[in-house]
Amino acid sequence: MLCCCKGSSQDEYQFDHTVAKTETKVKDNQAKPVAEKQALVSSSDNRVPDNLTKLQSEKAETKSQSLIKTEPLAELQQVQIVAKEIEVVTKEPIGVSCIDFSTLSQEEAKNMAAELAPLIERLEKVTSRLEAVSVSVSPAPNTSLTEVEEVGASVLAFDELINGPLAKFLSISNDLGDVIKQQCNLVQVGFQAERDFLLKASRSKQPSQDVLSKLVEPVSQQMTAIGDIREANRRSQFFNHLSTISESVSALGWLVVSPAPGPYVKEMLDAGQFYGNRVLKEFKDKDTKHVEWINSWKTTLMDLQAYIKQYHTTGVTWNPKGGDANAAAKRPAPPVPGVAPPPVVGGAPPPPPPPAVLPPAPAVQTKDSEGNDRSALLGELNKGTDITLGLKKISDNVKTHKNPNLRLGAAPYKAPSGSPKSVKAQAPKPEAPKKPPVCELQGKKWIVEHQEGNRNIVLENTNIKQTVYVFKCVNSVINVKGKVNSITLDNCKKTALVFENVVSSAEFINCQSVQAQVTGKVPTVSIDKTDGFMIYMNKDSLDASFITAKSSEMNVLVPKDNGDFAEYAVPEQFRTSWNGSGLVTVCSETG
Repeated sequence: MLCCCKGSSQDEYQFDHTVAKTETKVKDNQAKPVAEKQALVSSSDNRVPDNLTKLQSEKAETKSQSLIKTEPLAELQQVQIVAKEIEVVTKEPIGVSCIDFSTLSQEEAKNMAAELAPLIERLEKVTSRLEAVSVSVSPAPNTSLTEVEEVGASVLAFDELINGPLAKFLSISNDLGDVIKQQCNLVQVGFQAERDFLLKASRSKQPSQDVLSKLVEPVSQQMTAIGDIREANRRSQFFNHLSTISESVSALGWLVVSPAPGPYVKEMLDAGQFYGNRVLKEFKDKDTKHVEWINSWKTTLMDLQAYIKQYHTTGVTWNPKGGDANAAAKRPAPPVPGVAPPPVVGGAPPPPPPPAVLPPAPAVQTKDSEGNDRSALLGELNKGTDITLGLKKISDNVKTHKNPNLRLGAAPYKAPSGSPKSVKAQAPKPEAPKKPPVCELQGKKWIVEHQEGNRNIVLENTNIKQTVYVFKCVNSVINVKGKVNSITLDNCKKTALVFENVVSSAEFINCQSVQAQVTGKVPTVSIDKTDGFMIYMNKDSLDASFITAKSSEMNVLVPKDNGDFAEYAVPEQFRTSWNGSGLVTVCSETG
């Protein structure tokens, strides 16, 4: 008999199944219409509240009997009474209720009581759970049956969050006291306001933005008040505690976030983690109570995120068959079952915080003189692609990527006179007239300018004191006879230069695709900001030096014995290193 009473795995499964069905039946009663609830409460068949009352009474008796250490047989009989009451509620048998304990001896009863100790503990937990569920089923005292409200599964789950991790957090906050307790009392009010919002959402259709702003206003007020406590206590030793809450309490604003309110809560939790880590670092070796406080707040927000993921994945779930949310906003919501209202300090309620509006409503603008209200910022971010609707259209005449002239100077842009239409209608400025070609000797300087397609330019009767300057010539060929001091090609394209002897240097500046040929001797060839350069050398000029800067595609052709030319590329890439006393640069490629 003892083995039978101890219970097999099948008995335990039957017990757990019975408890689950009990909670399901009680919750199903909550989903019934108000009329059915009236009949249910008034009918003699409604045995759930009466039976639960008896369960509560029997539970108290069982505890009192245990305290005074009654006989083991009496304890077993009390357990059997509680089990039978559960059978009445669920109409499901529990194995322990059918045992005849009167046939047991005192020693057998004592042993069995010890073996059934885990079962007694489980029965007490089940009774507590049934009592908590029954609170929302039975109408409050002095309340008519017509005022009984329907509570959805999402609201019940939120109540578990309030009665579970949040209650633990508030309990530790009360132990810490000081301004921490004061701020966390506002956190409790904020969660209760959020519960009221969810209750109204469960029985209302989705409202307009104006009505939604009124519904979320109580939550927003608490968020603002929590931030005010932090700002008023910047010199407090618990400033990091206050900052942890004020930075992360914006998670309550998930009510107006879509389509991803869950990740938003995680972001707010991470926002407060910076100050939370400071608290952990400061108190981990001093007072573990503060460490528990941080961990319990983190658990609360993580459970809130899990709750949102289960019941409000893409945003607050409204009731498409519900009533008008505007009427629900005017009707006060019932208090949270099992949660006492926050304590009032000083015998009178504190002054209400300044009114504020939670992020969502784009039609409502809030003013935050001290910059602590994040609701306006969150409201703008939650607009999504609609955030650009308020931007003004920019005409093409003020766009820098379409008007290069606007990028030339640092002076502020001045809009042209007249309407934009007249600006668009203006004809483009005519190109500057081409300057006449020049090829003449001016003093001791040969000037060759603006030559296009002229391949027969010859400079004769030169001497060692003269210089040659070639400017903006295109697709032309210049032949310099005799010996000159220097030759310069500036800003030329597809131009060729043939010269005999140069005393100092031949320079090529800002040129593109130019060629040169030396038939005599040149000591130095300078190439600067030139792309595409080729020079033909002769045997007398092989000792020439090449100076290059900011240039590319440079090639030098050296004559061979057979009359052909060998082409060598001038390096463009270099490697610089430190040798212990200075920088050493060598070319990283060979021609």
